[in-house]
Amino acid sequence: MTRPKIKRWEHPVTGYLFISPWLIGFLGLTLWPMVLSVYYSFTNYSLLESPEWVGLSNFERIMFNDRTFSQSLSVTLWFVVFSVPLKLIFALAVAVILNKEIRGLSAYRLLIYFPSLIGASLAVSVLWRNIWSQDGFINKFLSVFGIEGMNWINDPRTALSTLVLLVVWQFGSSMVIFLAGLKQIPRDYYEASSVDGASKIRQFIKITLPLLSPIVLFNFVLQTIGSFQMFTQAFIITEGGPVHSTYMYALYLYDRAFGRLQMGYASALAWILLAVIAAATALIFLSSKYWVFYEQERRKAA
Repeated sequence: MTRPKIKRWEHPVTGYLFISPWLIGFLGLTLWPMVLSVYYSFTNYSLLESPEWVGLSNFERIMFNDRTFSQSLSVTLWFVVFSVPLKLIFALAVAVILNKEIRGLSAYRLLIYFPSLIGASLAVSVLWRNIWSQDGFINKFLSVFGIEGMNWINDPRTALSTLVLLVVWQFGSSMVIFLAGLKQIPRDYYEASSVDGASKIRQFIKITLPLLSPIVLFNFVLQTIGSFQMFTQAFIITEGGPVHSTYMYALYLYDRAFGRLQMGYASALAWILLAVIAAATALIFLSSKYWVFYEQERRKAA
């Protein structure tokens, strides 16, 4: 019995040829730099000289002798703790409002999502800095009511809050994901609960939140990872100041790598950041068994 001939465009090699641009980019621009950074993290390397092996010295200095490390990590943790929940709450609230059959709904969704399209761009950061400056829009608005404003981005008590508000304002991507999840919840559940006399708030707590909890978990993980890597906004708006009140971990890593050319030290900082993000993500997943509801699992148990 003769085997059927494989056409040239059906050969397995053809598939690898199609993905070769991505594969080359992944190997050359992602995997290889990661391997190099592991090696450099154990060296004293400044780009201008050959790497000198120092073992665990970089990690020991970071953990026990680097006060800026602990300070920048603390600022970043506070930023994550405040920005992520606020952004998710705001995104979910707007998604619930937009999950209605009203005229012009598509236009409203586009306008609300637009801030997330421009993302962490330079223009948005400069605009935000001007809005919260001493003579910016916020203080001019407050002056209408006779309230004297302040230089929000140059005050250690409020500088970090302005960055949190900027991130919360760019809630569009999370909102779209929540909206897609809300569309998947059967209307029969709400109709049945209405017959039983359940209020809108009770429906939200007992139906919407449990059925939407996997989407909440997805958004929670994504936003947590992104917040730990906060850089552009802090670099443009506050430059890490005042008095390091917005000196994010990524800013410190950037300063060590490109400001002081300490690539070995910066590589060690990068891998510590990866470990912190991995630990935070693991904690979220471990806690998810207590608050994430999967309808398929409940059906199997029944």
